[in-house]
Amino acid sequence: MVLMSSLSHHHCLYRTALYRTALSGTALSGTVVFVLRFCEGALTDHSFNFISLDRILLNCISLCGQSLLKPHPWPTVSALMLAALIDFIVGDPWGWPHPVQAMGSVISRYRQPLISRDLPPPVMKIAGIGLTLLLVGGTAALSAWSLAWLNTMSPLLAWLLSVVWLASCFAGRSLRRAAEEVLGLLNQPEHGLQAARKQLAMYVGRDTQSLSKLEIRRAVLETVSENAVDGVLAPLFYALMGGLFGLAAPMALAYKAASTLDSMVGYREAPYTDLGWCSAKFEDGLTWLPCRLSVLTIAMLSGRPGSVLRLCWRDARADPSPNAGWSECVYAAALGVQLGGANTYQGKLKVKPTLGEAARPITDTVIAQALSLTRWSFVLGLGLGSTGLFWFASLWSVSL
Repeated sequence: MVLMSSLSHHHCLYRTALYRTALSGTALSGTVVFVLRFCEGALTDHSFNFISLDRILLNCISLCGQSLLKPHPWPTVSALMLAALIDFIVGDPWGWPHPVQAMGSVISRYRQPLISRDLPPPVMKIAGIGLTLLLVGGTAALSAWSLAWLNTMSPLLAWLLSVVWLASCFAGRSLRRAAEEVLGLLNQPEHGLQAARKQLAMYVGRDTQSLSKLEIRRAVLETVSENAVDGVLAPLFYALMGGLFGLAAPMALAYKAASTLDSMVGYREAPYTDLGWCSAKFEDGLTWLPCRLSVLTIAMLSGRPGSVLRLCWRDARADPSPNAGWSECVYAAALGVQLGGANTYQGKLKVKPTLGEAARPITDTVIAQALSLTRWSFVLGLGLGSTGLFWFASLWSVSL
């Protein structure tokens, strides 16, 4: 009764806040309004009662109302387009600061004291949940707040920062450069094999010191196909989802944080079995939908969607990873090669299910075709997603 009375008492306040925020500018300025009103409510109500809950609710509705009642697709779409162009031309130059470096530093400082203390599994799992919430939630909140704060001083600077952050989330150029570096060394007439093995070790977790040329090319193709989803297509998906609310860069960065966390602690082996449990499950869940959309896209681009999807259904489900097996298998099926098989990790043999059928060997041309599939999948996703943002904006403008 108290809550219902409070909501009824503040009904006019709700409508005023909602429409005032809807008219106050972009979604970023709505974020500023949300932060200020939240702080005001927290400071004026010393007792955390139903009235303060009502005010918090109004602040949340006020922020969402700004994005839904007055969506602005152009800033998001133009930022995505420019970020994609920057990634295609420049990529992530070595030595330049990158958000992943900050994420990695936070993860390292968090995990080292925990691992050194040899805590019991339940405590480590709780710590892993805390690490996931801290890194992913903190990345989203800090980036959104930073853009909102900068937007109050210069919307152009806020937009440019979002472009830079989005470009850092798209790893298309970096993935292409890594593959080309390894293959370039492999094709050198003298000492090329040894140099390629050393270079490949920078990008994969398997032992590379005794790999043959064929095994190196398979490793490169598996890396390209797996990271196409994690490093290129899934960040685009979450940037587009965030774009519905003017939060493309924070959403893409949040996914990048989850992916980075999974790559650093999301292992089944000790000492990360319990600490990385939450991050691994969380990243698997986040990647599930964009991975399936990527599989459908690549199957369509292959020109043989039926046979490609049948192979994926047959082979991908046998892989222990809920996403990596599907992303690798769709590339294998689309290109007519076979991936998976035996690898060694720190001297231990691990046999993964084979994916696809070996209709032809893995060559440099096949790897180039895989990179082309990723590029066209990204372009198609960007085009369809941008169209969806405009459609969403027009739909809400007409209905409201």
